[in-house]
Amino acid sequence: MPEPDAPPGSPTAPGDDPGPSGLPSTVDATSLLVLRAIADHGSITAAASALGFSQPALSQQVRRAEARAGTPLVERTGRGIRLTPAGRVLARHGAAVATALEAARGELADLRGLRSGRVRLTAFPSASPTLVPAFMAGMAERHPGVRVSFVEAEPPEAVAAVREDRADLALTFSYPGDRSDPHRASARGLEVATIGGDAMHVVLPARHPLAEHEVVDLAGLASEPWIAGCPRCRGHLLELCDAAGFAPRIAVETDNFVAVEEMVASGLGVAVLPGLAVQSAGTRAGVAVRRTANADRRTLHLVTARGGLGVPAVAVAAELLAGLVARRDEGSRARNIEGDA
Repeated sequence: MPEPDAPPGSPTAPGDDPGPSGLPSTVDATSLLVLRAIADHGSITAAASALGFSQPALSQQVRRAEARAGTPLVERTGRGIRLTPAGRVLARHGAAVATALEAARGELADLRGLRSGRVRLTAFPSASPTLVPAFMAGMAERHPGVRVSFVEAEPPEAVAAVREDRADLALTFSYPGDRSDPHRASARGLEVATIGGDAMHVVLPARHPLAEHEVVDLAGLASEPWIAGCPRCRGHLLELCDAAGFAPRIAVETDNFVAVEEMVASGLGVAVLPGLAVQSAGTRAGVAVRRTANADRRTLHLVTARGGLGVPAVAVAAELLAGLVARRDEGSRARNIEGDA
């Protein structure tokens, strides 16, 4: 329900409580802009035209401002009007308000046009040398005014970074059946979008008998020593081996993908690595990389704050990253089909 006007000169309008100094606490920005327009244009009619008000609406705004200020703000001079000393004080502040509003409009226009902005990305280690460089180069080429930063982090830490406003966008992964999946309870209240997958591969010595096959059943490696990765990857390895009917004998644990391949090449064990990890490490001499018999994959996600995709820079960054993942995923599937043909 609109607030009723108080008569000019009354101490305060209804609902306007005076502050400690006795002045009302609700001199609003619109009133300041109206008084500035009157000072600039010299009449109610011209000020109304400049602001896009009707003359009666602007007159009503002046009366409301006077009620809130508790003193006359305009006075008649013959056929015209002029601001009182109190009106000139408020008009002077109106100039500062107008400048601030214009600056805000300009910044919003820059953001909408992506001439400025910021995107803070965090992503898991195997994405760092594979997806992230292409993403950052793409953003620099398409939106050079947007500042992009990157911090590497495993999914639980990446989700926490978004929640704590240390990141705008997190590229994460999860495994089917993952008991410690950070995209469940710890991501509650955040936006989590699935954007693709990453095929798992068996990594074994090139001289191993099973290296002759394009697809390897893990059950055939039950007697081999295993090289495990990060805690979550290790947990997934245990689940895969359990599904294949055995418990793996883990000889080495390391998060270093290059080290995994070197150890496999040296005959220290076999491993399961996601495709991005294989891509980031490259295929070493003496190592064979084969698909798993059950076509196991991990799922890739983008995590943002609730409503985060409403920020233009974050929205285009998410679109670009999702597109990179989708194209890589399509290429990987096509290569697998060609290999089966």
